[in-house]
Amino acid sequence: MAKYRGNRINEEMRKEISSIIQNDIKDPRLTAMISVTKVDVTKDLRYAKVYVSLFGNDDSKKSTLEALKSSSGFIRREIGHRINLRYTPEIIIELDNTIEQGMHIDALLEKIKEKEHHDNE
Repeated sequence: MAKYRGNRINEEMRKEISSIIQNDIKDPRLTAMISVTKVDVTKDLRYAKVYVSLFGNDDSKKSTLEALKSSSGFIRREIGHRINLRYTPEIIIELDNTIEQGMHIDALLEKIKEKEHHDNE
């Protein structure tokens, strides 16, 4: 499979899964804000790792992640209807903390700047 085609499939899957999560899943446990950051589909189209970033408190994140994992079958079926692929990949939901880590690093850098600013005065 050409790399370009793989990227196209990943991006199309990301858009559709994001749409399904926003509009079609009616689970009351989905309380945190959800962002689908990345989708990696294997070359044989058997598995799709879906990386999600969650915003909210720890309890809402935990319940939202459980709800997403339990609705992976529903997401897979919807993907099968919306995207015409040889196989509909099995959906594996993974938590993506890169945005949170980036915000933490930004906060640390701000503290360093403030400390240097106070030391120079």
